[in-house]
Amino acid sequence: MTNGTASGTASGTINGIVSATAVHKYDFRAIEGKWQARWLSDNRTDEDAAKPKYYVLEMFPYPSGRIHMGHVRNYTIGDVVARSKRMRGYNVLHPMGWDAFGLPAEGAAQKNHMHPAAWTYGNIDYMRQQLRQLGLSYDWRREIATCNPKYFRHEQKMFLEMYEKGLIYQKVTTVNWCQHCQTVLANEQVIDGCCWRCDSAIKPRRMSGWFFRITSYAEELLQDLDKLSGWPEKVVTMQRNWIGKSTGMACDFPVTGSDAKISIFTTRPDTVFGVTFMSLAPEHPLLDTLVAGTPQEKDVRAFIDEVTTEKQQLNYGEEPEKKGIFTGRFCENPFTGDKVPIYVANFVLMEYGTGAVMAVPAHDDRDFAFAKTYGLPIKPVVMPEGMILDENMGEASTGPGVLADSGPFSGMESEAAKQAIIAHADAKGFGHAQITYRLRDWGLSRQRYWGAPIPIIHCERCGVVPVPLAELPVELPVDAYQTKDTCLPLHQRPEFIAALCPQCGQAARRETDTMDTFVESSWYFARFTSPRYEDGPVEKEKAAYWLPVDQYIGGVEHAILHLLYSRFFVKVMRDLGYLNIDEPFTNLLTQGMVIKDGAKMSKSKGNVVDPDELIRQYGADTVRLFSLFAAPPERDLEWNAKGVEGASRFLNRLYRYTLELGSTPVTALPPVSEAGKAMERRIHQTIKRVTENIESNFHFNTAISAVMELFNSLSDEASLSLYWRRQAMRTILLLLSPMSPHFCAEMWQAMGEKGDVAAQDWPVWDEAIAQEERLTIVVQVQGKVRSRLSVAADIDDDRLVVMALADENIIRAMAGKTAKKTVVVKKKLVNIVC
Repeated sequence: MTNGTASGTASGTINGIVSATAVHKYDFRAIEGKWQARWLSDNRTDEDAAKPKYYVLEMFPYPSGRIHMGHVRNYTIGDVVARSKRMRGYNVLHPMGWDAFGLPAEGAAQKNHMHPAAWTYGNIDYMRQQLRQLGLSYDWRREIATCNPKYFRHEQKMFLEMYEKGLIYQKVTTVNWCQHCQTVLANEQVIDGCCWRCDSAIKPRRMSGWFFRITSYAEELLQDLDKLSGWPEKVVTMQRNWIGKSTGMACDFPVTGSDAKISIFTTRPDTVFGVTFMSLAPEHPLLDTLVAGTPQEKDVRAFIDEVTTEKQQLNYGEEPEKKGIFTGRFCENPFTGDKVPIYVANFVLMEYGTGAVMAVPAHDDRDFAFAKTYGLPIKPVVMPEGMILDENMGEASTGPGVLADSGPFSGMESEAAKQAIIAHADAKGFGHAQITYRLRDWGLSRQRYWGAPIPIIHCERCGVVPVPLAELPVELPVDAYQTKDTCLPLHQRPEFIAALCPQCGQAARRETDTMDTFVESSWYFARFTSPRYEDGPVEKEKAAYWLPVDQYIGGVEHAILHLLYSRFFVKVMRDLGYLNIDEPFTNLLTQGMVIKDGAKMSKSKGNVVDPDELIRQYGADTVRLFSLFAAPPERDLEWNAKGVEGASRFLNRLYRYTLELGSTPVTALPPVSEAGKAMERRIHQTIKRVTENIESNFHFNTAISAVMELFNSLSDEASLSLYWRRQAMRTILLLLSPMSPHFCAEMWQAMGEKGDVAAQDWPVWDEAIAQEERLTIVVQVQGKVRSRLSVAADIDDDRLVVMALADENIIRAMAGKTAKKTVVVKKKLVNIVC
């Protein structure tokens, strides 16, 4: 076989693809082209109350220009689910769209002297054709691109509705600023302190930005994780930890010589009598007034600049070396009256808690190390059972115990003391019980061009004014963009900024931030239910029919941000009256990566395999079959060229065998034979295995293996009647059609079967027929009958011996002796000689 051709022997013409010659060639190019042309108008799905619905969705791609093997695997998995569910009688929604905004498009457009829209839509056209070549059964009528104003108009409308309800606000924060690109960068986009695009050094900058108040939904987001039984436990745990609920005490420490107070939150109020210093984040708002006019002011400000710059230069997730500086100021422990020094520490984060930490070195590892470095006191106040600690302790004691040196709370167990101390603080008016979350509000502002504009106008007289709904969408300016040397963000475009205030009609300025691209991907799945609806983000009746998504498929790298933001958006859209669900995705499959030479495929590593080249050489069905067979979907797929060749050989064997069967159906049952009974049983067993492997855990690899085993037994059984050969082959094509749809559609017609194979009902097994025949095997020890085993009729000798030696009666009869020899009389007995 060369380049997708194979020989076979059959007569007749099959739909213009197989010629009436003695040698037939498997021309996958013609076969796949033929069926893809027919499918252009298929797979259109509308609401149908008479059928159960099933919404399967793969995470939509960024239109980078070319699909890669990760795309092939992801979308093939979703397509198998969609096709198999249709055959099982479901009304299946399987849409596709494009996550089209973002910085990469700007960079590529600038490099290629194109407008981002032209670059993006050109990529979409190419990638759409690639997906069609794979035979993916999408309802292309529902296609969306998030950069289309018809899409983000509804996003802007929801922004305004969320703003009206207080779910969106502005605040000043410290950001990563690239002077060359004139934009804010996410932490992940700062590489060794430089911009990921231009390599310019980045600087911290204080600036205003817009935020979603996602923390208003923190408790519901946390509690509803218990509803996600169809999600991988790993993802649920990651989200639970990211939300990070903590129960403890909020407390104010008065600043000595000032009316100011430092507010802290602690989950260990039982250690409050051991506080020996206070740590503040470099961005803490009190620092300016605390150090103003002090001898330490110059050094403290220099330290703040130093650690802030260092923070910007860290790679995402990297921890800095812990250090601090004394501010020259003190605060008072409200429980003891002790004055404790106030330090600025680079490990305290303003975005977590209050930006201030009461430091208890005796009972916190980080505080202990800091105290040792700067010579600060260590005061143990919680004694573990059977231990007495003092200031010379060698390491922090972080567990519970009995309180000591803690005033009226001494002698109490930690848990009881926590509640008593909180109650005392509440009674005295300087503290109270509080629940906090690690989750922070979602910053959505981006200073870039290629994003959805934020629909706000700033007026000196009227303040912040929403753009009227009738004026949506606020679109991006396009004039002369492609002639610029840089991708001009909106704040450098006077023609965009100039606006009239909707309230007073006077000159005003338009908001120049665009939205984070995660906003578009947080509700696109809902838009697919009614993508051409103009009066709102979704048509409520259609959304109610299709949502939630029954099966969502994508990479585990999206476990936190995209999946969490999508959950948040669904709850907001519910509260805005658009949806009637609490969660977007009932079931989640996180597929593994495609690995080659021990690393994830990437251009930088030079280990990319081009799907287009594979399709040209082997055909789409072979590529699909390999991507499904090589590994379970949740595991990484190790690239193996021999595996692709093996999938190709298997389809070629099926091709030749099918043509040999001819195109005339055989309906008359043949005389009963052992070979026929065995084949009927294998057919039903295979249907059961494939169905259960697809339905229970998407283990397509074992499903394909079961089909291969059925075909091997079919091709090895020379005495089998034509009737059973055709029945077996018919079953193989039905079971394999979701995985290799072009091939199975063609072979179905080649066998003379009626209709399209994809329109057939999924085969059903009969449990009674699938049941293996059972035999009773006598087991002897030293020639004496000691036990009997009930086994499958086709059990092999090795397995039979293993079962015999593991039988409890035989173990007792052998009395600790070892088996010297085993004799198997086929289908009758096993004799063990000790």
